[in-house]
Amino acid sequence: MDRRHFLLGSLAVGLSTRAIAADEPSGLEEADKVLRQATASGQVKSATLHVLKNGNAVTRAYGSGTTPDSMFLLGSISKPICVTALMRLYDQNEFQLDDKLSKYLPKFTGDGKENVTLRHVLTHTSGLPDQLANNADLRRNHAGLEKFVEYAQQAPLSFQPGSNYQYSSMGILLATHVAEKLTGKDILSLVEETVFKPLKMQRSAQGLGRFALEDMVPAQTEFAAPEAGSGDPTAKNWDWNSQYWRKLGAPWGTTHCSAPDVAKFLAEYLFLNGAVLKPETAKLVRSNQNPAGIKPRGIGFDVGSLLAGEGCSEETFGHSGSTGTLAWADPATETIFVVLTSLPARAVTPHPRQLASAAIAAQG
Repeated sequence: MDRRHFLLGSLAVGLSTRAIAADEPSGLEEADKVLRQATASGQVKSATLHVLKNGNAVTRAYGSGTTPDSMFLLGSISKPICVTALMRLYDQNEFQLDDKLSKYLPKFTGDGKENVTLRHVLTHTSGLPDQLANNADLRRNHAGLEKFVEYAQQAPLSFQPGSNYQYSSMGILLATHVAEKLTGKDILSLVEETVFKPLKMQRSAQGLGRFALEDMVPAQTEFAAPEAGSGDPTAKNWDWNSQYWRKLGAPWGTTHCSAPDVAKFLAEYLFLNGAVLKPETAKLVRSNQNPAGIKPRGIGFDVGSLLAGEGCSEETFGHSGSTGTLAWADPATETIFVVLTSLPARAVTPHPRQLASAAIAAQG
């Protein structure tokens, strides 16, 4: 049995079992302690942890009623998952990364927008904003994704495309809308068909999919970001826990997954299996695309050791989520780390997700 198949076999075994101490991934004991203390104190209501390291995989759940298969709102880990659906079309020669965005979205013009490429929006160098100025109004009125697309195309650029870095959820929205235009299918269907099914991610949904709101772990919205409705007593019908938001399937933040399913997604890129993307495309996606002097980014992925913690290589790729999630893989050590929590990222520094990640990363 070669090493790739051995590791993937370990990944499957680890989904529902607790390994004996001798077989536990190095650093797991400290990461486990962090999450046990955070949930026991009530700081974090729910969390799951999945680690694949040294050929051993373990999944653990924390908090009352949480199981290894519990599905969390991923926040921005949604971005590389939805971008993967777009990159399937790249494999089919439906577009090139340096194509102008206006080639597919003719309304995206004026004030330098004709110079924005797909590579720019996928690496956060387009100059588009993270959230729209009227984000709260759109959500309050239960706008569909098409309304967000309409206003995102009208949003002004902050700088000349390619000259700087500015994290942009709206850039990812427009990139994935190109996939919708090319296929005639919505992003919810595309992700299900081209990512979840091939990777056998059975505890995953773009939006709610076949699941109900009650199947999802609630977010601790009292600590959420302002754009998620925190501090607004009237936001209950559009905040992170609302039926509206959980069902919307926003490609920048409304994917639901279990920790083992996120690990399956990362394994596709770590081991270059070719189940979803050609190996050369997967390697391109997980690699830095930005020039020196601009924050490194892959195509939809965050990249570099800062994502995970000291001890990881610069080849590390993954993403974090404002809902309290973090997932990464390091090709140098063939490590996968996923932690999903209900505590928003902005609630506390350092967040338990960071401490758990650092414990695994430090072992190299």
